[in-house]
Amino acid sequence: MGEILSFRLTPGNTDDRKPLPELIKDLSGCLYADKGYLSASLKQQLKTMGINLITNIKKKMKPVEQTCFDKAILRHRSVIETVFDELKNLCQIAHTRHRSPANFVVNLLAGRVAYCLIPSKPKILVAGTYLQA
Repeated sequence: MGEILSFRLTPGNTDDRKPLPELIKDLSGCLYADKGYLSASLKQQLKTMGINLITNIKKKMKPVEQTCFDKAILRHRSVIETVFDELKNLCQIAHTRHRSPANFVVNLLAGRVAYCLIPSKPKILVAGTYLQA
């Protein structure tokens, strides 16, 4: 089975949750997210699509049952943040003064290619196997 990559570029003032259902329409299973994705309506909407939204909870919320695997994956969110940092800084996609939309897209794609060529990427050890981010 091939890997699926979907992304959407949105303005900085767009809620991250808004484009999510369209991005994951062909997926099923679990979706791990940060506390910014906490929303009862989003969780219910994703559940009807066959996706279980798993997030950490805020301090004042009631505890939620999670498997040990889910807890472990949520603890490794820093790996994802490391990937974002590498894309922005090492692959230089955080450039703000593009002169044209085409230049912006070329810079974004070149940064993604540069990331793919980095020999040692962040990894998560799961059940004796490394998952590469």
